[in-house]
Parts: sequence; structure tokens; C-alpha cells
Amino acid sequence: YYHIKSLMIRNMKKKPLKIISLFAGAGGMDLGFKNAGFDIMWANDFDPDSVKTYRRNFGDHIVLGDIEKIRTNNMPDNPDVVIGGFPCQGFSIANLGRSVDDSRNKLYKQMLRVIRVKKPKYFVAENVAGILTLGKGAVMQKIIKDFKSIGYKVDYKLLNAADYGVPQARRRVFIIGNRLGLDNQFPKQTHQTPSTKKTLFNDMLEKHITTKEAIGFLSKAPLTNKVFYSNNRVIHNHVGDTNVHDEFWGRKYPVDQFDICDYLKKWRKKAGISTKKVDEHFGYAHTAGHWFRKDNNSGSIPNPDDWRGLKKLLGFDNKYDKQVTTLVKKKIQFEQSLRISNWNTPSDTLTATSPEIHVNLKRRLSVRECAILQTFPDDFVFEGATFRSMHKQIGNAVPVLLAEKVAKEIKKMIESKSLRRAA
Repeated sequence: YYHIKSLMIRNMKKKPLKIISLFAGAGGMDLGFKNAGFDIMWANDFDPDSVKTYRRNFGDHIVLGDIEKIRTNNMPDNPDVVIGGFPCQGFSIANLGRSVDDSRNKLYKQMLRVIRVKKPKYFVAENVAGILTLGKGAVMQKIIKDFKSIGYKVDYKLLNAADYGVPQARRRVFIIGNRLGLDNQFPKQTHQTPSTKKTLFNDMLEKHITTKEAIGFLSKAPLTNKVFYSNNRVIHNHVGDTNVHDEFWGRKYPVDQFDICDYLKKWRKKAGISTKKVDEHFGYAHTAGHWFRKDNNSGSIPNPDDWRGLKKLLGFDNKYDKQVTTLVKKKIQFEQSLRISNWNTPSDTLTATSPEIHVNLKRRLSVRECAILQTFPDDFVFEGATFRSMHKQIGNAVPVLLAEKVAKEIKKMIESKSLRRAA
């Protein structure tokens, strides 16, 4: 009897817990759970670039599509946990037009639908701090009530990623529910702002990790699409925006990207040159191809220097020269876009829009620097039509390390419950 019970306990410890991931994005929360020992059965997102990134780093178990149109019988059964950072644009305190009636605020009901049918032991949902005050708290109370109504004990907590070893001051709400009759446990704080006031508690905590400590080694590295080595690390995706001033050079005349695309495609076909050859000519990687595409508005118009280089390469006429190459100084419209990154503290919250200006004042934070501040590992490579798409994926992600710490608490509780049953 005792031998059989011992084998049962060992098997429970070895068997990986299974998860379904909704609104997976590039996979920040998924990677945290994977690092904690979970196995991802199935994932979903509707953004093509995010799905490309996910597939490259995790595998083909992610489905591209609108969750509202995917039936639960097309998802695997018996997940231990369902996770998801349901879209938060409607909840964000950065969105001044937020509303209780914003259609994006109801996507949590898709998560509710999956959980009701699949009956996981636990679920984890993540959202912005603004969800707590939307509708004077009514929205949050509605969400909690709905999850409780399908049999879950539900708790939520506002966590600051910097307090858990992430080099970023990012405050997010985590909603945890279980149907095992257990108290929901959140990870214990491990880091804090250095304090002159000594207590037993803060003596046990490490100091917050600063932006400089996390990404300072890349300060002098030039932006490039190519893989390189720095500080004994292999660096991917060190690309970004060099527009850092309150004024910038913008096109004087309106230009239709679709017209430019058709024009360039026609001349490239005449010249008999592939997009790969164009990339090689300019020394780009998967960049020049976007001059010849207009699907999903993911195409781009060459800058004046690239336009002139293309003209030499393809031999096109002067039809669009004036519109594409005539620049004038324009004012940047939003003050937030002029913020300079913190250096001796954790960074400010990374957003899905333009990243902050690097303290060297020569450029904005690169894709890789933002990824590091979100605790993605160096070998996690982002895919995307533009570096702005990659920045968006990173800004929308859950910090990997914070997700891992949440996952470890849940794993501990599930295993302890299983062991008690086995005993």
C-alpha cells in the first residue's frame, strides 16, 4: 500500500500541469508558466505578428483567430489552469475615453466561457490597474461576481512588477480563482525601493533592479537588425526609433502607401529583382519587403535615403520623388512621447506605443532593451512587420518573471491538494 502511494505521489510531482492560454500575445505569461514547469496545451491570439513570435519561440499549438469565433470543443479538455491577459485598452487609465460600455471590456466573458466549459482547477487573469476604478469599481465587482457564479473562489491583488525582481515599475491586477476550496496565494514581495528606515521586513528584501543594471550594457551598441554579442550575451532585435526630439522631420506632402506600394512593385518586377535581393542590397533583414506589401496596413514607405537608393537599383521615374523626399520639421504632439527613461530606478511602465527615450538622448529604447525590462530571455526572438509591432507585443506582455512567480504559487497549491488526496 505504502509503495503504491509513494509511486502515486512521485508521478503527481513529475506529471506537468497543463494550461490553456487565451489572449496569449507574444507569450510573456505563457513563458512564465512554462518556466515554472507547466505544459501549454493550446493558445490563442488574433494578432498575426504576435502569433508569429509565439510560434517561433514556443511551437505550433497557438491558433490565430478571434476568440469569440472559436468554439470550446475545438480546444483541448482537462486543463489544470486557464490563463489570459484579456485585452485591457478599454480599462487603461492611460485611455481617457475609457467606458464601462467599451466592447473590449467584455472580452473577459470569453475567458469566462472557456473556464465554465473546461473547468480548470485554477485560472489567472491579468489586467491594468485602471480596471479597479472603472465605473467606480462596478466593473471589477461584476467580473468577480461572474467568476464566482461558475464555482470559483476568487481573489485579486494589485502587484508592482518591480517588487518581484522585474526592472520595471509596472502595476497590474492579477485575478486568481480556484475550484479546489483553497485560499488563493499570491507571490511574496522580494524587492523594494532602498530605504533608510531599517525594519526586519525590509532588511530581508533585495533592492529594486534599476534600468541601468538591466540594459546599461547596450547603451553604446548601435541599432541593428543583425545578431551580435555584447557583455557575453547574444543580442537579437536591437532595433528601434531614432526620433527623440520635440521636433522631427516629416513628409511635407500626403503620400498614399498603397499607391507607393503598387508603383514600387511594378518597377521591381520590371527590374527582375526579388525582395530578398533588395534586402541584401540595403543590408536589411525582412525590412525592405514591407515596401512592397499593403496587407493589414503593415507596409511602409521608404525614407528619402532609401528611396534614392531604390531609384538607382530599380531605375524608376520621378513620379513620386517630391512627395516621398520633401521633408519639413513637425512638432511631436504628445508629451508622453518625450519622456526619458529612468536610469537609477526601475523603468517606467512600458506601453504598447512609442517607448521612452534612452538616457543617451540619441534614440528610443530598442526592442531588445524593452524585452529585457519585461524579463524576456535573450534567446526570445520577436517577429513583426516593423519594430513598432514588436514594441507593441512587448508592451502588451506580462513580465515573464512576475508570471513565473505567480505560476509557482499555483503549482504549489495544486500539488499540495493532490498530495493530500493521495494520502
